[in-house]
Formats: sequence, structure tokens, C-alpha cells
Amino acid sequence: MDDKQAQRLESLTPRQIVEELDRYVIGQRDAKRMVAIALRTRWRRQRLPEHLRDEVIPKNIIMIGPTGVGKTEISRRLAKLALAPFIKVEASKFTEVGYVGRDCESMIRDLVEQAVTMAKADYAQRIQKKAEVQAEERLLDLLLPPPTTKAPLGIFDEATRDATETTTEGHENTRSKLRLQLREGKLNSRSVEIEVKDKSSLPIGVISNIGGMEQIQDQLQEMLGGMFPAKKKRRVVKIPEALELLTQEEAQKLIDMETVVKEAVAKTEQNGIIFLDEIDKIAGRERTIGPDVSREGVQRDLLPIVEGSTVTTKYGPVKTDHILFIAAGAFHAAKPSDLIPELQGRFPIRVELNPLTKEDFIRILTEPQNALIKQYTALLETEGITLDFTREALEEIAATAVLVNDRTENIGARRLFTIMERLLEDISFDAPTLTEKKITIDALAVKNRLKDIIKDEDLSRFIL
Repeated sequence: MDDKQAQRLESLTPRQIVEELDRYVIGQRDAKRMVAIALRTRWRRQRLPEHLRDEVIPKNIIMIGPTGVGKTEISRRLAKLALAPFIKVEASKFTEVGYVGRDCESMIRDLVEQAVTMAKADYAQRIQKKAEVQAEERLLDLLLPPPTTKAPLGIFDEATRDATETTTEGHENTRSKLRLQLREGKLNSRSVEIEVKDKSSLPIGVISNIGGMEQIQDQLQEMLGGMFPAKKKRRVVKIPEALELLTQEEAQKLIDMETVVKEAVAKTEQNGIIFLDEIDKIAGRERTIGPDVSREGVQRDLLPIVEGSTVTTKYGPVKTDHILFIAAGAFHAAKPSDLIPELQGRFPIRVELNPLTKEDFIRILTEPQNALIKQYTALLETEGITLDFTREALEEIAATAVLVNDRTENIGARRLFTIMERLLEDISFDAPTLTEKKITIDALAVKNRLKDIIKDEDLSRFIL
């Protein structure tokens, strides 16, 4: 755990973590408390003596609840709070080793890739100023090439030396003026020719869909990339774009990949979070004819990873002992006890998420930072239209969402997206030509817009 992350976790108590999650996810207090404790436990573990630190294993969590109640969002926001590498994977897309499909170890390789991306971005931020200075110097060399006047070999008379010094001094003065103009933006309209790397990749991606071949593909690309030097092409671009491209190139040169990889592997091992969705789809120990490669076989392959093992990646071996796994599933047709006992034991904490009520829907529409009403209002403001939703309209939208969820499939808060799109379809379509710039949405408008769909159950299944 780096200093930045340690300070971040130290400043967040479990209560504060729950408060932060409340800004994006409505309700589900029990689930928020569980993940907050799990995150705080990580910080506590880092403060233990080394001999005891390795003995404290993560208390993995299973979230049980219907789709659209906040399981994924809680996990994603938690990872952002902790500045931790995070990936979401579906358990149903894995197959047992030896069969065509993705093997379970690929989730660890994906997590390391995410950690490397984060570490590179962090490192690039640290060397950004230096990269900008070097890029500026390169750009000035292109705008004003250095003087080539040199004294002939063996001639060191005073007149030649004075002429050379005068040329150099004049060049430096001109360069200083150019630098000032560049920083003030006075050269932004000018163009310059620069050399950039050709980013066309090697055409070997055809093997990437074959199970277990991701690592071989990465190694092939690295090997062939080393054999063939990177091609360069010349481009004529405006000064601001040239400065940006050169800054990126200089930053890449300054990044110490060895340090980045070391940090990324440590981040993955100590702070990684994997959200394992649809775990109920691989539950079930009933015997079928032939091997069951998508259920019990996958559970057996998941077990050593969750339990703690070493996975080989392109960045070296990665231990999974302290990665936090948060599993989730609706568990309509199965139950957690249908998982094999060994895997159940690796998810000791279970928390049930509550179905959303009408009041929850009203809060989801208005309270979170990314609330739907805020989103639609902001989107239509770009067309100069002001939307005003009455309290009664919000209640009617929420009641409709509950009704449709009860009648058809319960998709939780996602139902609000379908209803809001249907409600505002005409306004969104006609927005550029509307003369009325302030539109009030009341309960009557909601009822009139949705009444036909609500009455016809088959139509509501099709449209909502």
C-alpha cells in the first residue's frame, strides 16, 4: 500500500465510507456497512507486525439481491474511494480448464493490467512537469534549429570565436522570445512538422478469443515488437497539438516501467478488489450427464484463486491471498448453500440487499450526485430548455416503476431509465425546435404519457 493510499484509507472511517457511498447508492445500509468494515480492515492489517499481517485474510462477501439494487455500484464506488485496482467479471463466462472459453485465472491478469494502467497514470502525473519542459525544448528546436556555424578544424583565431559567440547569443535571444510567445499562446495558429510513432499494431489479434491464449498473445506482441523497430511517420500539426504529442512521447520515455510494474503488482496483491457477478449462475451441485464445465467445474477452478494461489501474468507471478472478492447474485433459482462447501467457506460474510420501494425510487431520482433527474435536466439545458419536475410527478414515476417491476421482470432501479426515456421522448426529439423553453412535468403529464403502456401488460413488457 503506497503512502497516498494509506493516507486515504486512514482518513476514511467506516462511518465516513458509508456516508460517501450514500452519495451514489440509495439504501442498502447493511451491504454498505459490510464493505466499509472490509475496507477499514485492510488499513488495520497494514499496521500489524509483519508476522501477523500475512495471517489476516480478507473476509470475502456475497451480496444477495435482485438486479438493479446497487450491488455493482457499491463495489465500484468502494474501489474508487480506496484508490484500488478493481474489475467486474461475470462468473458465467468462465469455463473449466481444458475447455474452450475464458479460464478463471484471466481475471487476475485483467486486474494486474488495470493496476499497471493506474500506476502508469500516477507515475506520469509525477513526471508531467519534467515531460512538459523537455517537450517545449524539442518544439523550440523544431521552430528554431540550433546554429550550425562552427570554426573550421584547426582554426582558433579570435575573430572566428567572436563570430560564433555572437551567433549563439543571438540564437538564445530569439529562442527566449519564441519560448515566451509559445507560453502566451501567440504561436497557436502556426503549424509544425513532427515525427510520431506509428501505432498500427501487429495483426495477431485473431487468437485472442481462444481460451487461455491471452498471455501467449501478449508475449508474441512483445517479442515481435522488440524484433521490429517502431515505425515513425511525419505529420504537420498545429503548435498546441504538437506540444501535446511531444509531451506524451517524453512522458513515455521518462516512465520507469520496472518501478511501475513493481508498484502495480504490489497494489494488486495488497489492495485489489474483484467483483464476481452472477455467482448464482454457477451454483448447483446436481449431477448431469457428462462434465458440467460451466458450474461445478468453474467453482473448483475459482476455489484456489479465492483461497490464495500464485497466478502467472506477463508482469510476473501475482499472489491472490489478500485480494478482496465481492461476489453477487440474485439467487432466484439457487441459494448460496448450493455452492460447493469449500467455496462457501471462502465467502464467510453474506448480506442480503433489499428490493427497492417507491420511496427508494423517488430518492434515486433526486438525491445521488448522478441522479437521473439531474442528468436529464442538465442534458436538456444544453438546448436551452429548463425542465421542472413536481413532487407529484416524481411520485407517479416511482409508482410506475414499482408497478412495472411487479408485473414484468424486476430489474430494480434500471426500470427508471426505460420510464424516463419514454416520458421525455417527444421533448428530447423536438428540443432544438421547441419555442417553449420552460417545461413543467407534473403527475398528469406522466399519467397521460404512460397510461396506454401501463394498461396494456403485453405492451409494457415490450416497451418498458
